[in-house]
Amino acid sequence: MKNKILSILKEKENTFVSGQGLSEIFGVSRMAICKDIRKLKEEGYKIEALSKNGYKLTSPIDLLTSEELQVHLDTKYMGRNIIHFNTIDSTNNKAKELATTDVPSGSVVVSEEQTSGRGRFGREWNSPKSKGIWMSIILKPDMDPTNASNITLIGAAAVTEALNEFGIQARIKWPNDIILNNKKLGGILTEMSSELNLINYIIIGIGINVNTSKEDFSQGLEKIATSLKLETGQEFQRNKFLGNILNHFERLYEEYLSGYNLKATIEVCRRNSIILGKEIQLYSKGILITAKAIDIDEKGLLIIEHKDLRIEKILSGEVSMHGLYGYL
Repeated sequence: MKNKILSILKEKENTFVSGQGLSEIFGVSRMAICKDIRKLKEEGYKIEALSKNGYKLTSPIDLLTSEELQVHLDTKYMGRNIIHFNTIDSTNNKAKELATTDVPSGSVVVSEEQTSGRGRFGREWNSPKSKGIWMSIILKPDMDPTNASNITLIGAAAVTEALNEFGIQARIKWPNDIILNNKKLGGILTEMSSELNLINYIIIGIGINVNTSKEDFSQGLEKIATSLKLETGQEFQRNKFLGNILNHFERLYEEYLSGYNLKATIEVCRRNSIILGKEIQLYSKGILITAKAIDIDEKGLLIIEHKDLRIEKILSGEVSMHGLYGYL
């Protein structure tokens, strides 16, 4: 009934809907209507209540609830099961908990706010309320664990393609950072539970600074991090952006499940790479390497050229560019 009440309030946008009228429509008491209105407010909907007038939605809706996301999805299963929170410690933590249950692959844990968001290597990730996209996708693929690392690239490609739909040309710092104007806009954190030849689940956490202000970043981060709002001066519709990400993610993920085909993902990552053709520093397996990034191969491996012209393929690592280009 809660969602049906919401639909009526949306239909009567900017006008009051009688509480008595709602109780008659649904054949329930005014108290039951009040309880559902309270639940909607707890989810983040701004609803004005006036005695004798009823209820009215009072502001544009940019929540990441299932009701607001479904209209933006063109997927078969990705994001069709949304687990939404107003606040949570970490969407990845909750996703890992849920992944051990019977929730379907493609389920998404999303929160308006994270209190303990983190990036790779446990780094702090600011996640202010209603300012960004803080989500984790639960995947349960039938594949060998050795093929799981490319899920990160699929996530980066999906975010970049979704940004293109907003006219934003972001770049990818292999394998997991989304860069805009040489500052970090977002990142991907992929975690996996597996046995020898079996994946129990993969969690792909995606954090994007959408309408974040400078004041929302902790001290020091404002020098290396940015948001769509800071770079463009505009506010963006988060639920549409999240829907776009899931649409692109399912397309690229399905392609990968079909014979481990990464062609479309690699094309996006190459085209939008911020490191190819440049000298980088690469931390891999505890070793610091200085080399030139020359390509990403068909399996998602980074191809580097050492100073002695030796070519090497890298499965994973952390890339930097000597701090010459802002965050990079």
